[in-house]
Amino acid sequence: MSAVTRHDAWQAGDSYEAYMGRWSRQVAPLFVDWLGAADGLDWLEVGCGTGALSAAILARARPKSLISIDSSDGFLATARARVDDRRAEFLLGDAQALPFEAASREVAVSALALNFVPDRHQALLEMKRVTRRGGTIGFYVWDYPGGGVEFMRAFWTAATALDPAAQELTEDRRFPYCTPAGLTGLMRDAGLSEVECMAIEVPTVFPGFEDYWRPFTLGAGPAPGYCASLAGEARLRLADKLRETLPRRADGAIALQARAWAVKATTA
Repeated sequence: MSAVTRHDAWQAGDSYEAYMGRWSRQVAPLFVDWLGAADGLDWLEVGCGTGALSAAILARARPKSLISIDSSDGFLATARARVDDRRAEFLLGDAQALPFEAASREVAVSALALNFVPDRHQALLEMKRVTRRGGTIGFYVWDYPGGGVEFMRAFWTAATALDPAAQELTEDRRFPYCTPAGLTGLMRDAGLSEVECMAIEVPTVFPGFEDYWRPFTLGAGPAPGYCASLAGEARLRLADKLRETLPRRADGAIALQARAWAVKATTA
């Protein structure tokens, strides 16, 4: 395992929910509405995490059925506990080898997961394979290259000021293709048509420093994985650096923004 990927811990669902899931839950309804899928369709979700997009699909798209897969047992357990709907089924699975028949779904989607799949091109080919002709494929990822996730950018700015080697772990360096041109290119390379891209922006407001800092100490994701790997004194220095540099409102809240790129296409 590389020094980079060893920080990508994806098992503790509650820890991920505190770090990223709660913000994905804000993006997900906007993404589902933008997809504009008809009611009564069979959906597939690839990389369901803790169920943020699953819940939005069930609440807003009125699907006939939803199959959500993830490679993490921990995430699936959290998703099942949070989403209680008989239309939904949560299964262990690999995005690069979907265990479904060809043309068996009408909509295939993914939220904040595709960039962590080792072969994202293969994952899109698999989503295309299992989606019926004229169906919809869509996903969203954070705008890492544009610094669109301000709370994450602030963390890495402080971390690299103290530890220049941390620069190699930052998402903007690891996922440079997470731009409108790069993401629409992925769709077209997979043979998909009518490709569209849209920015979705949501507020990320932390009531105080502890609410901001604690998720980084839990180890779920690249930045938290890095933080959890630090020795005690190094972690305290990082916390102090962030306390000094994060913007604060008069009430002590840390009010930032997050931007995701949403992409959709049609299967021919």
